[in-house]
Amino acid sequence: MFSLKDKVAVVTGASQGIGRETALALAEAGAKVAAAARNEEKLAALVSEIAAKGGEALAVKMDVADAEQVKAGFKQVIEKFGRLDILVNNAAITRDGLAMRMKLDDWDAVIRTNLTGAHLCIQQALPVMMRAKTGRIINISSVVAETGNAGQANYVAAKAGIIGLTKAIAIEIASRNITVNAVAPGFVETPMTDVLSEKVKEDLKARIPLGRLGLSRDVAAAIVFLASDEAAYITGHVLDVNGGMYLA
Repeated sequence: MFSLKDKVAVVTGASQGIGRETALALAEAGAKVAAAARNEEKLAALVSEIAAKGGEALAVKMDVADAEQVKAGFKQVIEKFGRLDILVNNAAITRDGLAMRMKLDDWDAVIRTNLTGAHLCIQQALPVMMRAKTGRIINISSVVAETGNAGQANYVAAKAGIIGLTKAIAIEIASRNITVNAVAPGFVETPMTDVLSEKVKEDLKARIPLGRLGLSRDVAAAIVFLASDEAAYITGHVLDVNGGMYLA
């Protein structure tokens, strides 16, 4: 089950954390992976690791907040592999601060990368998928899009927007056999959460029924499922991977 043999996947924000683990998991399932991010050194290491395990990968230097870089990146993928079956919109940044003091630049940067970036990538992926009459788009949201979170108005707004974007595009392109779903991770052990103090982490664990922070591979497993043929009848859905922290 969950074989992605001969499929081609683009994963944004692939240089670390959930994106990196997702690229590895997709490759392990048989997909050829285009790993996209801004950090060329980390991408090179990831591509080498996939190759060492017998997979095939391509490093794509790309800032999803830049429309021209997105266009060039997807062109590179199509020229290399000739097709595109799976898009994982994972790239994200944080610029935390209380709403009343948040600088406009911090608001714009987070919305541009976390939400507009996903939109730009979808725009580039859709023509290829629509011609093939098949495809999987998986957008990474967050538990805070569903619960809210103080000090992250920009991040929460962007991740909630991802859910809305997912549902809208799912309806638009369902007739072309393309599914669009979102994964909403809870608090996961990644470089983004490494900056939290041990006390904060312990407080978070106390709020999670399973009693631990998530792992990147927990999220990657959900993404592989949604990318597979077994998930062909699921679209417009938000899959929570949060240890029971939020129950819809």
